[in-house]
Amino acid sequence: MECEFPVENCDSQEIQKIFSKVKTIAVVGLSPNPDKDSHKVASYLKSVGYKIVPIYPRGEEILGEKVYKSLEDIPFKVDMVDIFRKPAAVTAVVEAAIRRGDVSVVWMQKGIVNNEAATTAKKAGMAVVQDRCTMIEHKRLF
Repeated sequence: MECEFPVENCDSQEIQKIFSKVKTIAVVGLSPNPDKDSHKVASYLKSVGYKIVPIYPRGEEILGEKVYKSLEDIPFKVDMVDIFRKPAAVTAVVEAAIRRGDVSVVWMQKGIVNNEAATTAKKAGMAVVQDRCTMIEHKRLF
């Protein structure tokens, strides 16, 4: 399958491996608004068994989970960071994921591409997916 952009891990087998290994997903930009894509996607991921960790600047709880203001605030292991932020904000998210030392996957949602941040994450040993929706890909593969 050809990709529209220079997208990392655009291969179905690699994405399937990611979903099989990941248990905890920090969702950066998870909105408390049920009409927003981030909320719908996180709700789906939670419904199929992943632990969801909301990263949002306000509030105490989203989807029944404690809200953290940043990746650095999460006191337990995070396997994947699912990003719902503008491409310009991705670099800072990737840097925070690298500082944590436990994140193995950086996933930029549909419409989000930051090749510089993707390269940085890859060099740090992380799997990277850009411009793909976690919910769509999971439904397609499982």
